[in-house]
Amino acid sequence: MIKKFDKKDEESGKTGVYVFQRLTCCLQARIFNETPINPRRCLHILTKIIYLLNQGEHFGTTEATEAFFAMTRLFQSNDQTLRRMCYLTIKEMANISEDVIIVTSSLTKDMTGKEDVYRGPAIRALCRITDVKVLCFQFCVDLVLLETLQHMVKMSYDVVKRWVNEAQEAASSDNIMVQYHALGLLYHLRKNDRLAVTKMLNKFTKSGLKSPFAYCMLIRIASKLLDETEGGHDSPLFDFIEGCLRNKNEMVVYEAASAIVHMPNCTARELAPAVSGYYLTLISFLKARFFPRLTQFVAMKHPSAVTACNLDLENLITDSNRSIATLAITTLLKTGSESSVDRLMKQISSFVSEISDEFKVVVVQAISALCQKYPRKHSVMMNFLSNMLRDDGGFEYKRAIVDCIISIIEENPESKETGLAHLCEFIEDCEHTVLATKILHLLGKEGPRTPQPSKYIRFIFNRVVLESEAVRAAAVSALAKFGAQNDDLLPSVLVLMQRCMMDSDDEVRDRATFYMNVLQQKQKALNAAYIFNGLSVSIPGLEKSLHQYTLEPTEKPFDMKSVPLVTTPITEQKTEIAPVATSKLPEKLAPSRQDIYQEQLASIPEFQSLGPLFKSSDPVQLTEAETEYVVRCIKHTFARHMVFQFDCTNTLNDQLLQKVVVQMEPSEAYEVEHYIPALSLPYSQPGSCYTLIRLPDDDPTAGRNSGVSTAAHTLRWESNGCRSHPESSQTKLWSSLGRSRR
Repeated sequence: MIKKFDKKDEESGKTGVYVFQRLTCCLQARIFNETPINPRRCLHILTKIIYLLNQGEHFGTTEATEAFFAMTRLFQSNDQTLRRMCYLTIKEMANISEDVIIVTSSLTKDMTGKEDVYRGPAIRALCRITDVKVLCFQFCVDLVLLETLQHMVKMSYDVVKRWVNEAQEAASSDNIMVQYHALGLLYHLRKNDRLAVTKMLNKFTKSGLKSPFAYCMLIRIASKLLDETEGGHDSPLFDFIEGCLRNKNEMVVYEAASAIVHMPNCTARELAPAVSGYYLTLISFLKARFFPRLTQFVAMKHPSAVTACNLDLENLITDSNRSIATLAITTLLKTGSESSVDRLMKQISSFVSEISDEFKVVVVQAISALCQKYPRKHSVMMNFLSNMLRDDGGFEYKRAIVDCIISIIEENPESKETGLAHLCEFIEDCEHTVLATKILHLLGKEGPRTPQPSKYIRFIFNRVVLESEAVRAAAVSALAKFGAQNDDLLPSVLVLMQRCMMDSDDEVRDRATFYMNVLQQKQKALNAAYIFNGLSVSIPGLEKSLHQYTLEPTEKPFDMKSVPLVTTPITEQKTEIAPVATSKLPEKLAPSRQDIYQEQLASIPEFQSLGPLFKSSDPVQLTEAETEYVVRCIKHTFARHMVFQFDCTNTLNDQLLQKVVVQMEPSEAYEVEHYIPALSLPYSQPGSCYTLIRLPDDDPTAGRNSGVSTAAHTLRWESNGCRSHPESSQTKLWSSLGRSRR
């Protein structure tokens, strides 16, 4: 007979099987009271209870309490499996049962007993139902307690903070793991207090530690502090890290060397002991597997520091692990001499076909760096790259080769024709649209300047006949540049443009028609403005302005003057070779910092009528890094106004700042029009407030003068703190944060 369930059960979505099992489990829990205890049956019932709880089944308070009390009798059994299942059940039912404190005595007995297998799980279960008041200093229990406290520090910081003295005692334990976890707990308790962390480091660096794991953690903490301070290489913390290079444990040596290598602004002299100390790890084969990664990273910035390791690196080229072989060969390419280039290229060709595209990209990037170092060897490397270009491979691999060839062409004029010939051959059978358009753009830029520019027109026009719409459009633009720069080729280019005007794609037709009309004028000014030179405006800014123009219907034409200009760097910026081969270049142009500021300020109603943003200054710190409130200022310049953006950070965990505003006292020629406060400034969460100042009408450029640049700043707020009563509005925190000159 099938049991008939209520309509309410059907609507709730619960199946009859779960209802039956839950009720059955509650009834079967009475078996726990039988004598003698049957561990096998009790285990089965406890398993079903935990299963239902994990499935989201709701136990009533009465049902859960009865089952929980019945389960406490199972502590009379000495079966280890049953006892551990009881611990799991206690943790699962602690939140739904009443009077769970009744099991504390049983758990305390197991925690203080002689069976180590019970003590750790008993502490874990006890932490779920009561506050732990007893600390056992035997290492197996210490580990469990310290790990539990590290998890609890995120939820109950004040509770865990009471254990500082016990954690400090555990940090002097003879057990290496107890010392490591105790140090980690101390750091988590003090990481928001820079002075306390510094004192902790000074204490343990002077007294010494027995645990290599604790040494590694100290090195990481010291390295983090050095990164946050200026001139940290003269600090005792740097001396401590350098001293760890002479540690007997190789793990500590590796961690110290890695920390020094990754420090910013580290000189070759400071890197030398790190590389020398790490060089000792080549003694065994297992340790040698970590060696090429470090030397490859060092070679990117200071190749001379790892030159002494070249002989051992050459022995690793034949390693069966291709990752190690790849790192070794790329390091040698960065550190080798000009005379060794030919030999290294032969060694690369012997195994490059056996590695994946990911490692091939690393090799290509190393070859690109080598070309910049030894430009006279470009012919050898160009031939090698052309052979790699003919092999099968993915998009990232092909793009790395194309970028490398383009960089060689741009830096070595004598290699231009050879490189363009290899690229023309590649686009004849190129399946990647991005690479084809990039090469066509290069041909349009460099091809007309070669002694025989006509030989490239055939390759370009073949793309108009055979390729997709995007490639055809790029080919039309490249052809136009040939006609604009070479009068002898202009008639032929015009004929090809007429053919392109019959293309099936509207983009290709529009470009051909446009370039046809410009070229027929035979005016160099028009060619320079509309064929050679591109837009000088910010692309993200243009996109945003056009979108805003479409949202507001108007009869006025779109004004390009409202779009901010793109910022061009004065010095040429060379792209660093990325150490990780899997890093991908962004497909979409990222907005500049100027565009981000423009968008942020435009979202504030009081600033929408100020017009386009002219310039934003670099951030200027108004307070010291160790103060209770950190404030920095960014100056935004408009046509008739100046906006001061104050980024504030509250470093006090017992106060909530509200209505934070920075008041300014400029000279009489300047007028403060508006203050925009930060409504709330919680602990460790930055917020921004703004001050709008109108510039003098007679001198709009007066913002650079001292009248506003040296204005006094006063930070005011309302505070809701847990240690004092809420303070009234506009309470003066500092009379002046100091005078900031920009």
